[in-house]
Amino acid sequence: MTISDRDRRALMILGAAVALGGLYYWSSSSSSSSSVDAGRSSVPIDTVDHAAKRLAALRKEAATLQGKEVILRQVSRELADREKGLIPGDTAEQAQAQLLQIVRRVAQQQTPPLDVAQVELGRPRSFGSDYGQVTVSLTLTCRIDELLNFLAGLSAQPELAATEEIRFGASHPKQKTMPVRLTISGLVAKRLMPARKDMQEF
Repeated sequence: MTISDRDRRALMILGAAVALGGLYYWSSSSSSSSSVDAGRSSVPIDTVDHAAKRLAALRKEAATLQGKEVILRQVSRELADREKGLIPGDTAEQAQAQLLQIVRRVAQQQTPPLDVAQVELGRPRSFGSDYGQVTVSLTLTCRIDELLNFLAGLSAQPELAATEEIRFGASHPKQKTMPVRLTISGLVAKRLMPARKDMQEF
């Protein structure tokens, strides 16, 4: 059987078209499948990596949590022990009266007992952001060694009280005594402090 020139050209064009179509189909399907595979593989890898990092961070945080809780409990106990020394009272005035009783108690414990005179109560004021402060000013007439013993006795009290100011008067050479004006302050709970508006009205 003989094939004419026209049929031969048609077969050649058809073969070329089939070859080109097959080549196009093969290239497009392989590239799309590779991109799909790459897309499918990249999402899980990224998600697993992120989850692994998050898990490592959580484990690290959990490992330090117990230590932080121990430190918090220790600090809370120390704070509670220290706050036992706050001057007690339901109001600032009551706390101030308690402070005055502490001062008189320490003065009476001296040898000989010291006489507290000319008591003056100061205005309550804030001490930092968490506490308040009440003050008592008083005058003593004593020798220098008696004053030192009184101050030592005051600092040994469990209450958080301390000398804020000391002023000396003219001494009496024969008696070896001198008048001393002391301002003593004590720490109280913040709730005992007057409101800011009240503080401005003083």
